[in-house]
Amino acid sequence: MPCISADGKPTPTGMATLKALQDGALSPEEVAGKTGQPLFRVRSGLRELKNAGFVEQTENKYMLSKTGTAAIQ
Repeated sequence: MPCISADGKPTPTGMATLKALQDGALSPEEVAGKTGQPLFRVRSGLRELKNAGFVEQTENKYMLSKTGTAAIQ
């Protein structure tokens, strides 16, 4: 299930992932725990969201970018 739609906006799955990150940086495993999504889906979703500029990665943690923060408000 993609996290970014054809028009470049987060899908409902993408929004759930972004909202899980609104309190701070999390590992893929922590995002999976918060969202209830399978880990493989979270990892691919985080890659999509990173490539689209919605999240940033530092080591094994992901956090919202300015674009990601704006998307959930």
